[in-house]
Amino acid sequence: MTVPFIVGMIVLFLLTVALVEVGAMNYVYHRLGIDQNWAFGLLLGAIVGSRINVPIARFQGKVTLTNKVVSHFGVRYRIPEVVRTGETIVALNVGGAAIPAGLATYLIVHDDLWVRALEGVLIVSLVINRMARAVPGIGVVAPTLVPPLVAVLAAAAIGGRSEAALAYVAGTLGTLIGADLLHMPSVRKWGAPMVSIGGAGTFDGIFLTGLLAVLLAAR
Repeated sequence: MTVPFIVGMIVLFLLTVALVEVGAMNYVYHRLGIDQNWAFGLLLGAIVGSRINVPIARFQGKVTLTNKVVSHFGVRYRIPEVVRTGETIVALNVGGAAIPAGLATYLIVHDDLWVRALEGVLIVSLVINRMARAVPGIGVVAPTLVPPLVAVLAAAAIGGRSEAALAYVAGTLGTLIGADLLHMPSVRKWGAPMVSIGGAGTFDGIFLTGLLAVLLAAR
């Protein structure tokens, strides 16, 4: 890991602790109608789960990587040097995909957001798909702050009750679909030994989207 990445993770950890201390995280999940104990569990699960990738598919492809550092949207990524294997593994990131998608599904059912959620997710996914970039050796990277802003604007435009929940659903699912899933057809061209849905370049965007979208939508 590069020094800037390690420093960034330390800053993110301290910021997370600070947000917990001032009650911002609890406020976010309270706006979503989630108990405080569940809120802490979901937060911890997302952070720990960001390091867990569950393989869901494998296919043969040309995989050749060199040890270099690339920068996209202000974030530096180190691409490790690996042996050419000819196999790409598609995995599901627990913290960046499984947990946010599960919570979003719960909110859709609990708050009866079906049609409005579909509209919001469609808007966000189309916008993020246009902005996300597939980087050889890494996967898909997306700007961190754009998804929550688009999600809030979409939720405000759609209107109705439970706007905070709608912003969360549109932001998280829209980012997952627009940044990752819609780029899956071209995964063979990326030259990565593993492609993580909801991981690497999109985890921070998905994680922060859920929190910031609710904060921005709260009135």
